[in-house]
Amino acid sequence: METQTENSLFPKGDKLENRYFSGDAFLKPLLAKDRNNKFALGSVTFEPGARTNWHTHPKGQVLIVTEGEGFYQEKGKSAQSIKKGDVVNIPENITHWHGATANTRMVHIAISNYKGEENVTWLKPVSDEEFDAVNK
Repeated sequence: METQTENSLFPKGDKLENRYFSGDAFLKPLLAKDRNNKFALGSVTFEPGARTNWHTHPKGQVLIVTEGEGFYQEKGKSAQSIKKGDVVNIPENITHWHGATANTRMVHIAISNYKGEENVTWLKPVSDEEFDAVNK
């Protein structure tokens, strides 16, 4: 398994399927949902240019940026720049995406809450035009 910089909190993890991500993204699972915790916790690494598809979470999500710089954008709103130390509290059922900038890697811890057995609904990819617009 490939590791990150010596200052990284966690190893890089395994490459994620490009069906829900554009570019190279990796996941290191940290905690699975169980009878005590109704959320999953993971460290996600986005190499430069990598990002999620548009998606929603039925009970919301929290992102804690641990390295680098990236973007978070809700549908119909301007993208927000996010960097190491930022916390993003995403309300339930808000269509959004997040990922690295075009030139820098970004790592975040994702806390994804469950509603029953569901924690995410994946939608269409963020187009290159949409991504390029936020990287100007």
